[in-house]
Amino acid sequence: MGSEVRGGAEGADEAGSWIITHGLPGHAAVDDRWKHDPGTAVRAIGSGLRALHDALPVADCPFGWSAETRLESARSRVAAGSAAPVVLPEDLQHFGTVEEALGVLYDIPPVDRLVVCHGDACAPNTLVGDDGAWTGHVDLGSLGVADRWADLAVATWSTRWNYGPGWEEPLFEAYGVEPDPERIMYYRLLSELCD
Repeated sequence: MGSEVRGGAEGADEAGSWIITHGLPGHAAVDDRWKHDPGTAVRAIGSGLRALHDALPVADCPFGWSAETRLESARSRVAAGSAAPVVLPEDLQHFGTVEEALGVLYDIPPVDRLVVCHGDACAPNTLVGDDGAWTGHVDLGSLGVADRWADLAVATWSTRWNYGPGWEEPLFEAYGVEPDPERIMYYRLLSELCD
């Protein structure tokens, strides 16, 4: 069942809910075309994420997505026994058990730059136009104010899953930032345990 909203539609069913304000050109950065041209896709993801971070006003965003908020949610789920079993990915297994990994998350790095984060900045959630430039973002259900590294850590991590190794650095270059290994590891672990 859906209804009209200005410029589009909204609706919900057993699979979820959605809102469409208007159509955007392009295809997901994991479309077959872009899987065969990962350099173009990765540059579009990086520049698109930077544009999102630069354009959205932090002071006007009513949603929070801070490490503190996400960590508190994870602690509550674990304490209530309602957290789903988690098997850490290979590059995070050195943290040991999930409980040990949660303990590591208490040491939150200082905020580098506060932005309105996408909340799931993986490759499938960036649209890329025929010219290879980003055209938009989808799946903004977790959008909120947080350190930009919450998005950057996941965006670069997703290049491995979608294009193979070696594409993280080009994404950082397109975004315009040097890698920050401490924040990358922290926000990947946070994503794995808290989302």
